[in-house]
Amino acid sequence: MDLDLIDPSEVQPRTNFDEGRLDDLAQSIRTNGIVQPLLVRRREGRYQLIAGERRWRAARKAGLKKVPVIVREVPDEKLLELALIENIQRQELNPIEEAHAYKRLIDTLGLTQEMIAQRIGRDRSFVANYLRLLRLPQEIQRLVEEEKLSMGHARALLAVDDPKIQRKLAEDCVARNLSVREMERAVKRVIAGVSPSAAVEDRPKQVKVLDPNVQAAENRLRRYLSTKVRIVPDAQGEGGRIEIEYYDMRDLDRIYRLLLGAGDRAAAT
Repeated sequence: MDLDLIDPSEVQPRTNFDEGRLDDLAQSIRTNGIVQPLLVRRREGRYQLIAGERRWRAARKAGLKKVPVIVREVPDEKLLELALIENIQRQELNPIEEAHAYKRLIDTLGLTQEMIAQRIGRDRSFVANYLRLLRLPQEIQRLVEEEKLSMGHARALLAVDDPKIQRKLAEDCVARNLSVREMERAVKRVIAGVSPSAAVEDRPKQVKVLDPNVQAAENRLRRYLSTKVRIVPDAQGEGGRIEIEYYDMRDLDRIYRLLLGAGDRAAAT
């Protein structure tokens, strides 16, 4: 379908489009094309996106004239529900966007957590855990959206009642590159009465990665996988390990598929 015939949707649940990741996706599209078709509906002689705006934007950056699509007949009253659920199931939202998507389904359509869980094939507690993220201060939600904190970090902070302490722990976590387990330990120390600074400072200091090439590789992996990634050199500086965090089995499956897809594309070139 001609790309110029497709319009974005006003009910798009995705609000954060990282330009660096869009550039990476555009380059992949130039090389491999669009693997997953966009989902659209007919509207006034044109077509409106239901799911796939990130691919639509990247295709424009890549200079494509035509894109693969799947056309569905969707009435206006069903558009919001389908757009939200499609984006959730395709795992195209960050945790905060997904939490807002669930809230919109509740506030706008009157769905319960149980009803949402049934529609996406999860249990109610899964939906509830995402909704709890919206209790965090806006500054922390922004860090999650910017992928400086993972959902695991955010969930750990929910155990702290004071927003000021939550913000302090979040800032220290980003500055010191804490893992989820380290954040959980810091939170437990705070709950036990230790000051936020002492709770984090008690962590053994790690050798900083100074090589700009390693830093760039770490940042690119983090953007591509949408999770916290650390490249840890060994003492000799010749080898090392790559640590990739995941929140739950669904997140692990998402990362696994991304890694397999990248490997398949590399083998084909």
